[in-house]
Amino acid sequence: MFEWAEECAGRGAGEILFTSMDRDGTKEGFEYATLKNLNNRLSIPIIASGGAGTKEHFWELFTNHCADAALAASVFHRREIGIRELKGYLATNGVSVRL
Repeated sequence: MFEWAEECAGRGAGEILFTSMDRDGTKEGFEYATLKNLNNRLSIPIIASGGAGTKEHFWELFTNHCADAALAASVFHRREIGIRELKGYLATNGVSVRL
């Protein structure tokens, strides 16, 4: 997987969307170790997907430099986390976000 991502970056991909199918919908947190490894190997932005369940999951993702962006679905669709609420939490806790 890492080699393929490196090849995609080498061929001009502008970013990589990494979705952990094992974590998707679990709300147990992102695949931090794999994302960190991928981010260390590539010079293009990484978008993390799969596993978001709490505001803290997003904070951990960004403060540990595992990804440049994140996407989530169920926590927003089910209104478990509000987008403004998440952005406010991240901003208050040292993560640069567009409010």
